[in-house]
Amino acid sequence: MSRRVSMPAADDLFRPTAASLQAVPNVGSAAPAPAPEPAPQGRKTSSGRVRHDEKMTVYITSDELMDIEHARLVLRREHGIAADRGRVVREAVALVLAEFEAHGEDSALVRRLTR
Repeated sequence: MSRRVSMPAADDLFRPTAASLQAVPNVGSAAPAPAPEPAPQGRKTSSGRVRHDEKMTVYITSDELMDIEHARLVLRREHGIAADRGRVVREAVALVLAEFEAHGEDSALVRRLTR
């Protein structure tokens, strides 16, 4: 009898969650995430609550962080919306980019970046 310990493979440890598995027996391949529904009239929307594959680091001041956290708490307390800071930031970015796409040089983004 072998005294070697049988350890799980990396594929067993880092497999997709059950909700994203395809219905193929003995295969642990993940189904592609459904594409977000297109926004009406081609408007940009945030990605919402999905698994994000890309990461971007942004440095902000402590006051900006407090403003984001305050907005998150107001959304929860007054509107019943439980959103993390990342979701709040993604929604804000989507709003700014949609307004920029619609108004171009007359957008708030251009005005703020050129002051």
